[in-house]
Amino acid sequence: MKIYTKTGDDGTTGLLGGERVLKCDVKIEAYGTIDELNAHIGSICDLYKHESIKNQLLSIQNHLFIIGSHLATAEKGTKMNLPNIEERDIQTLESWMDIMEESLPLLQHFILPGGHSASSAAQIARCICRRAERRMVEIGDRNENAILHLKYINRLSDYLFMLSRFILQEFGIEAIKWEPIR
Repeated sequence: MKIYTKTGDDGTTGLLGGERVLKCDVKIEAYGTIDELNAHIGSICDLYKHESIKNQLLSIQNHLFIIGSHLATAEKGTKMNLPNIEERDIQTLESWMDIMEESLPLLQHFILPGGHSASSAAQIARCICRRAERRMVEIGDRNENAILHLKYINRLSDYLFMLSRFILQEFGIEAIKWEPIR
């Protein structure tokens, strides 16, 4: 099977369920941003060889595929039986953050991204995660699945911030304090 279909040469793409939309459609922007986020999380795995964190990130990548598949589905739906995000997936993110936070000093100031390539990658992923959240809000879906997806993405950005700090801590690197230039 060839990877190219030529069906998108006119600036449209197909959603699950068959509907064709412009490639600049907000749904395409949303799932494209989720895809970008997923790729950046993969780069964190490559940069940071911590086994339990790598397992967490792989789980997150799978959840991002679930969210992306729902975003890529036409309004009329699809015959595919798509998995979904559940409240326990969000609780899992929270428990991972709680474990990381136990080893971190109390955050008493704003910090600048940087200090280690893996920590910076987590901060970049956090920013992309926030953009994905904005695109998802823009779609305006308020059904139960969409609300759980938004909640997961919101919590994931917190996780990525926590991970960036955790990585610095693991390497014995002090976070860069933001000090306003006067």
